[in-house]
Amino acid sequence: MRGKEYAVVATGVRPARPVPLRLTRRGRIVVLAVLFLLATLASAVLWTTASRADETPTGPTSTVVVQPDDSLWSIAARVAPDRSRERVVREIRHLNGIPGSDIYAGETLVVPPRG
Repeated sequence: MRGKEYAVVATGVRPARPVPLRLTRRGRIVVLAVLFLLATLASAVLWTTASRADETPTGPTSTVVVQPDDSLWSIAARVAPDRSRERVVREIRHLNGIPGSDIYAGETLVVPPRG
């Protein structure tokens, strides 16, 4: 009988039905934790997006050439007369990388947009 192959044919066997999904207590906790994390992430994204809706859009920056006897304070008053001069001076210093208050005639400074 060596060398012969036999095939087994099953008759009357039904295909197996899918077993319903059963979660253990630990599995339910994991699923709930994942859903909670997804909800938290979605809330955080929506919260940050909504909080930025109030911000005024920043326009393109412009430049100013420093004139003799100009100071950061006078330039801030000239480019944004309706805003706090201290804040505008800080922005000018930040935009141009100026550590102190020294500016020189003929220097070109980037200034914040009006508004």
